Amino acid sequence: MTTTPLADRTTAVAARATDLSKIYGQGETQVVALDRVSVDFRQAEFTAIMGPSGSGKSTLMHCVAGLDTFSSGSVRIGDTELGSLKDKQLTKLRRDKIGFIFQAFNLLPTLNALENITLPMDIAGRKPDKEWLDNVIRMVGLADRLRHRPSQLSGGQQQRVAVARALASRPDIVFGDEPTGNLDSRSGAEVLGFLRNSVRELGQTVVMVTHDPVAAAYADRVVFLADGRIVDEVYGPTAESVLDRMKQFDAKGRTS
Repeated sequence: MTTTPLADRTTAVAARATDLSKIYGQGETQVVALDRVSVDFRQAEFTAIMGPSGSGKSTLMHCVAGLDTFSSGSVRIGDTELGSLKDKQLTKLRRDKIGFIFQAFNLLPTLNALENITLPMDIAGRKPDKEWLDNVIRMVGLADRLRHRPSQLSGGQQQRVAVARALASRPDIVFGDEPTGNLDSRSGAEVLGFLRNSVRELGQTVVMVTHDPVAAAYADRVVFLADGRIVDEVYGPTAESVLDRMKQFDAKGRTS
């Protein structure tokens, strides 16, 4: 494993998984998707999660984000233990503390861009922090598109709306599941740049699942999973260093 820089060791933790396991099925059909995974996601840090298909990377993100249950272990968002929450409490935590960006943009076609951005807060009956919202809109370059509906926006612009929506409520942590998967390389680079800037300029915490080494290179660190376990992490990644690491996984898979 790559040694953790000293500065990172002193940074507060936004989310933590401890001995996290997720098991599907029983007996001969049992599948261990996560096998006693322990990992911290530090505040104001951009983490990418990578691994071969079936390695457990999306399962890890979904369990830590409160989108899926886990079999054993614990997950904390800040000081809150997810396993102790009832459904209504978990829904409130996801709404108030967590932002989500998915491969599908998940915008409501009848609402304009601004209405889509503020929708989660409107549902919660909370008014947005205007200064923060203005900063987010400026950062993603949507100031001149706020009155446009999704059908009037390009795919890249729609994903910018989704990024702004995830950031607008100032969540403790933002999770992205292949957020650039439906975008061309230029639009994908823009969205990744916005996420990178949200960490640098706004102090946001971002955790992203991706299969793309170029996307992972925008992160501060990359956590690698294989067979439901964390097998390595890299700080200050480049597309080349990530690709080399992924090739090692492929080679092991062919020889095992």
